[in-house]
Amino acid sequence: MSTEVRWISAREIDSLGITMTEVMDAVETGFAALGRGEGEMPAKIGIHPREDCFIHAMPCCLGGDIDRAGVKCVSGYPPNPARGLPYISGIMLLNDPETGLPQAVMDAAWITAWRTGAASGVYARRFGNPETTSVTIVGTGVQGRVNLLAMKEVFPKLKDVRCHDIFEAATQRFIDDMGPKLPDAVFSAHTDLETAVRDTDVLITCTPIVESPERAVRWKWLKDDCMVIAVDYDACVDEKVFRGAHFTCDNRNQYVWTQKQGIYFQNGYPGPEEIDADMCELCAGQREAVREGRRGAVLMGIATHDVMTAALVYERAAEAGIGILVEL
Repeated sequence: MSTEVRWISAREIDSLGITMTEVMDAVETGFAALGRGEGEMPAKIGIHPREDCFIHAMPCCLGGDIDRAGVKCVSGYPPNPARGLPYISGIMLLNDPETGLPQAVMDAAWITAWRTGAASGVYARRFGNPETTSVTIVGTGVQGRVNLLAMKEVFPKLKDVRCHDIFEAATQRFIDDMGPKLPDAVFSAHTDLETAVRDTDVLITCTPIVESPERAVRWKWLKDDCMVIAVDYDACVDEKVFRGAHFTCDNRNQYVWTQKQGIYFQNGYPGPEEIDADMCELCAGQREAVREGRRGAVLMGIATHDVMTAALVYERAAEAGIGILVEL
């Protein structure tokens, strides 16, 4: 008896026309399932072959009506863009939870990019002020782009998009590419970080994750009711930003486990007792979100996002007959 696996490339995923709202809904469903205890997801493990570089393994299964399982193997190499290579790369494997057999293998960079932006969107759905008009994106690479797409879905009144990157050319490319997607917004490039973040409604940091961060964003630059989303662990946002804020992470277990390893979230970053809620608890209806005052989140990215997004891709690709079927 032969078994076929569907191989799906990034180009083929793009052709499916999956929307940010669809990915956000899938990610939110995964958050809620984990919050209800309907899944198994260990904290991501990794190796670090080079300085500031990682290769992570991220397994997860979700039961109940979802009944999906898979593993992502993903790498992040900050030096790669200078070599003309992608910062994030990897493979996503979706398994049949009944038999364990592989169902699909697909590009993990697309999955990672879109599910990460979608997670920020789910957080903003619950914590954001509907009247939000301004957002600052620090780090104008792939994550900056997909996070802005998510904010566009949540905040229809966005009219002020501020952009900061250490590479001015990257900022200009971001504006050129994203401007047409938000035609009613004014985009501005800022070489000075403080100017970029002052008085903004929403701040999203998408810089490379490093072991010895500078944490350049200062709390005194931000207005009292700013909503801050750190997509880049503790690389950019000063620990004082989260002191006294309503602090959220995507998954309490993963955040605490990572902090205990002694590399990330050190030197004053919130500890276990300072986590007001995680997104799994919130989406399962076990905690309440707030929309006023200083709100901050560290969204590390969890494997439920990958499995839920991969399942969406797989179902859509199978319906459309997209991908290459390969015999095991």
